[in-house]
Order: sequence, then C-alpha cells, then structure tokens
Amino acid sequence: MLDVVTTNTGVILSIRTQPHANRNRIIGEYGGRLKLTVTAAPEKGKANKAVIELLANTFHISESSIHIISGESSRDKRIMIEGLTQETLKSLLNPQS
Repeated sequence: MLDVVTTNTGVILSIRTQPHANRNRIIGEYGGRLKLTVTAAPEKGKANKAVIELLANTFHISESSIHIISGESSRDKRIMIEGLTQETLKSLLNPQS
C-alpha cells in the first residue's frame, strides 16, 4: 500500500526513483513507495526534472504543482502534489480498478 498523506492543498507521496533506465515510466508500488524509472542521469537535477515531468504527465497536472520536499539527492523522495486528492491519485495509477 502506498504511503500517501493528504494535506489541505494536495497529497504527499513517497517515491523511489531509478535513474539511467531505458524509459520513463511508473513501475508500481515498492515498499510503500511509488517506484518509477527515468532515463536521465542523477546529475545537476536532470533526474529530478524527469521525475516531475513524468508525474505531471501521469496525473494530468502542471509541473509547477509538483514539488520535491525531501530527498533531492536521494533515490527515495517525498513529493508534494498540489490540487490532487488521494482518490484521484489512486484512480490514475490503477485505471482498471
């Protein structure tokens, strides 16, 4: 089960990133975190930018609504996503359910 915290303005999501992957994609749940892969290297913020772009495209929101609140230099990050509810997040990650 994903570690998601609901706030007044959106949700906080824990993620696990894997840089230098073959493609940008969301893998699924990994130890309470959302695991995703990005092709970018973890240098000069390139991988973080790729993570934000991937999440913005997945959740159909602007990149400015997504903020890394901890873990900028780590594979494990906490992301604030403004304007998104926990229910919307789950429905976008699991469209078949």
